[in-house]
Amino acid sequence: MKIFDTVHHKVELCVVGGGLAGLCAAVSAARHGRSVALIQDRPMLGGNASSEVRMWVGGAHGKNMRETGLIEELRLENYWRNPHKNYSIWDSIMLEMAQKEPNLSLFLNCSCMDGEMEGNRLKSITCWQLTTQKFHKFEAQLFADCSGDSVLAPITGALYRMGREGREEYGEDIAPEQADSHTMGMSLLIQAREYTEEHRFTAPSWAKHFTKNDLPFRIPDMTNDRENFWYLELGGMQNTIGDTENIRDELLRVAYGIWDFVKNDPENYEKNKNYDIDWIGILPGKRESRRYIGDYVMTQHDVRAEGRFDDLIAYGGWSMDDHHPCGLYTSEEPTTYHPAPSPYGIPYRCLYSKNIENLMFAGRNISVTHTALSSARVMATCSLLGQAMGTAAAFALQENITPREIYTKGYIHELQQALMKDDCYLPFYTRRISELTAGSALLSDMKNAENLRNGIDRAVGDTSNYASGTIGCYAEYQLNTPSYVQSIRLVLDSDLNLNTLPQREHDLGDNIFMLANIRFGWEPSHPPKTLLRDLDIRYTLSDGTVITESVRENHQRLLRVPCNKEVKAIRLVPLRTWGSQNVSIYAFDIEE
Repeated sequence: MKIFDTVHHKVELCVVGGGLAGLCAAVSAARHGRSVALIQDRPMLGGNASSEVRMWVGGAHGKNMRETGLIEELRLENYWRNPHKNYSIWDSIMLEMAQKEPNLSLFLNCSCMDGEMEGNRLKSITCWQLTTQKFHKFEAQLFADCSGDSVLAPITGALYRMGREGREEYGEDIAPEQADSHTMGMSLLIQAREYTEEHRFTAPSWAKHFTKNDLPFRIPDMTNDRENFWYLELGGMQNTIGDTENIRDELLRVAYGIWDFVKNDPENYEKNKNYDIDWIGILPGKRESRRYIGDYVMTQHDVRAEGRFDDLIAYGGWSMDDHHPCGLYTSEEPTTYHPAPSPYGIPYRCLYSKNIENLMFAGRNISVTHTALSSARVMATCSLLGQAMGTAAAFALQENITPREIYTKGYIHELQQALMKDDCYLPFYTRRISELTAGSALLSDMKNAENLRNGIDRAVGDTSNYASGTIGCYAEYQLNTPSYVQSIRLVLDSDLNLNTLPQREHDLGDNIFMLANIRFGWEPSHPPKTLLRDLDIRYTLSDGTVITESVRENHQRLLRVPCNKEVKAIRLVPLRTWGSQNVSIYAFDIEE
């Protein structure tokens, strides 16, 4: 007897999982013209970055290493729309990114539960939507698993690993001597608020009791702007999928017990008396579970060698940050920071299944060893992986090839160029300049104006790679002959070092999306002062007529201004920044 209705959908790409990796994957594929379904089992997007978990978005360490592309678009939107770092607004920014794409259909509260195979291809998946009490069946040419827990692996029979490889398997000297099923654990985070008056706290009877001796290397410090209690970690010795509910219950006991220690321990009472709980998580933030096996398994050695792959499609730069599987219940340090270069490349061959022909993936479940995952798992890196995978899926659909054939049939160079055009930095690679941009005469009163067309859209090492000037300066392309121009592509200076907190070496990649705690007197954020706010682009037509396209209140780094006309000259005039007296621009491209 049929009880619940089934709704049928047919798309080109079906993305399962709406964390930052899945969001960026779905949006990138949709913007490249493919029909996409994005399925998320939670009521909001963002995964560990959302208001349900509230982990800050970490990425590559070091100067000028901040991730760009879609993750920078989200970051800058948050600076502009959410100056007080309200998590509800941040949730809405991620939701808006998905909902405004006409090629993308979003399904929230929708859990993948079954699938149908045709040989070594996944034909369809079936999901249950809690809020509507309906089944949804999705047929697609390609599927992408960005669920973190790799839910499509058991459904499809895709090869995967869970746990730590032994030291001898890949010769990794930071791996354990013997392989095991242990993983990094999961955490329930705490967000506190500082008040001008004292706030008391009474712990529930079921909370654990802690003393200073119970917390080696884990003493909470409310003066630390990064204090979100990430070290309240458990589950690495259990199954981080099957045992999640039990682990969550224990984490709740721990979280309320730690807050009791912060508030009521004799050494802490006076200095923390004005703090109160603003929020305690109920959904654990996971670090590790199933990892797919692709055509290439990236290892510790690849990370240390800077990942100079011919199919490099993203980069990392977080240290190999390997959390102890016992978490809070070990007297050892909660994590070991093994050095990693910043940046190091990540290859495309880690993003599709070795044995399921039409299955791709992005996020913390890509084809890497446990040691490599300890670096590549952070969310800004996962966002780059998602955008790369979504763009690759769009290419595969456009060319009617499999994900593997993007590499084996030589499309990887075009994929890399498309990613760089969308402002994804690929270390060791240079973006190709259009013929019109390269062949036109460039007139400018800006310093280093030729940097506007050098194909490198950020500072690298000691080379700034931008053209600089003052408000009212100009740069003008004079075309050899009047030509049709589709649009103008600009890459502006969003200060890739903004709000980097150099408290410890491994913090150098943490750029503030949201606050760990709300300190009294915290100043609101704002778009980067270096970013162009107002500008004009003046098109000179073949008959000498000048048409001006004005951009006002811009708050994004990557900006495309439509032209769609035949022109013989194009002049860019910066008019106002968000606070800086100087102007710096990385790219001024003519898109044919």
